[in-house]
Amino acid sequence: MTTSPIAQTLDPRRWRALAFIALAQLMVVLDGTVVNIALPSAQRDLGISDANRQWVVTAYALAFGGLLLFGGRIADRWGRRRAFITGLVGFAASSALGGAALNTGMLLSARALQGAFGALLAPAALSLLAVMFTEPKERAKAFGIYGAISGAGAAVGLILGGVLTEYANWRWTLYINVFFAVIAVAGAVFEIKEPEGGRNRNRLDIPGIVLASAGLASLVYGFNKAETDGWGSGVTLGFIIAAVVLLSVFVLVQSRTSAPLLPLRVVTDRNRGGAYLTLGIAVVGMFGAFLFLTYYLQVVLGYTPVTSGLAFLPMVVGMMLGATQVAVRLLPKVRARYLMAPGALIAASAMLILTQIQVGSSYATHVLPALLMIGFGMGLVFMPSMNLATLGVKPQDAGVASAMVSTSQQVGGAIGTALLSTLANSATANYAASHAAAVHSQAAAGLLKLSAMVHGFTVAFWTAAGLLVLASITAAVLVNAAPLRSAHAPDADASSGGSDAGGPQDEIPVIVH
Repeated sequence: MTTSPIAQTLDPRRWRALAFIALAQLMVVLDGTVVNIALPSAQRDLGISDANRQWVVTAYALAFGGLLLFGGRIADRWGRRRAFITGLVGFAASSALGGAALNTGMLLSARALQGAFGALLAPAALSLLAVMFTEPKERAKAFGIYGAISGAGAAVGLILGGVLTEYANWRWTLYINVFFAVIAVAGAVFEIKEPEGGRNRNRLDIPGIVLASAGLASLVYGFNKAETDGWGSGVTLGFIIAAVVLLSVFVLVQSRTSAPLLPLRVVTDRNRGGAYLTLGIAVVGMFGAFLFLTYYLQVVLGYTPVTSGLAFLPMVVGMMLGATQVAVRLLPKVRARYLMAPGALIAASAMLILTQIQVGSSYATHVLPALLMIGFGMGLVFMPSMNLATLGVKPQDAGVASAMVSTSQQVGGAIGTALLSTLANSATANYAASHAAAVHSQAAAGLLKLSAMVHGFTVAFWTAAGLLVLASITAAVLVNAAPLRSAHAPDADASSGGSDAGGPQDEIPVIVH
């Protein structure tokens, strides 16, 4: 066996670096759900009003979703390792501030700061992976681990949030981030070395930053308001319309400026665009499992927060198997769509199983098999999607391409929560109204309340199944990348009609046998 000169320059510490990058990503992803479990306790402790309660979640989502593209471009311009470490330190500091919160304003400010630093950290982490792992088989393994963690992090957050809230204090759902960050910073300092070159030295696109941040934040907030105020609310419609206008102007500006925040070639490439779209739609459907199964387990089956969190473990196991065992082995051999499309269909089939739940259903017969299937199927979607989303992109655009991955997930999550909650709540109300005449006792009233709730959940699961089928079709139609075993990134990009090809800087190291 002979090794190419480029292969010999691969950083020998890259696998150790992956462990710390993955830990940072886990911290960011689980923070989206770990605080949800602790929210009732925090509300009681700080006297947060019902009107402000949702802002504990929304403040984080708005800052994170609105600043992602800016954070990605900062990583490209400033250096991914530096952005990674800064994001970790800032995230830890804002988490400590939130854990020590004395009042509502202090907690909400801390959550917004968490979101802002998370928007710097998440793109930096993924773009570090993209520039450090360039040999196809190694890249598949690295992205398999990263994809599994990104997908399973929300479930881990439910488990961790339940344990910390029940056995410690709600404040520890924020303090725990400090420990994660300290370990990740130490690893970044000693083990992560960003490859030379690939910085984006262009001036910052200030109009693009303002338009993208305002548009994405408006979109996330609009869907959050849809969940609480309804789709017909003037506030909901106003923010969604504003988002459409702002993002449309953003696209127009990006097509005309010489140094765009988001070069349109990043998203118009067939495979990358298909990966972003598939991931976003799949996340919309996946939120059905998290949101409504959590309520089903705790309200209908009577599980404690810890038990309901642990009940999601099979999904984590399925995700790990799908991403790190199956997808990693097959991605260098088959087209990505042959993993992504079947994976979304497997997850859709799991949702169909969940449409059959009743008030008296058992965890073992309905929930357990569905969670295993959702995890396995989404593992087959997440890993290839994240790989394709940064494959063949020019090094100086790796940060903003990585930011688009997180943007797809963030927007998908916001849409999923609003859409499925609205459908479930409407179905629950209609069911209760149509069966109210048959209620003649307090026990019957209690049973009707649970039955109506479960009926609403099943409507949401049907919708989630349809969305996952749509994600499967999207992957099958748009994603046509060849197996990721070629020696050069431009070849893969050119095969899909992309425009990022060209230049020796895109070359992927390869071991020649």
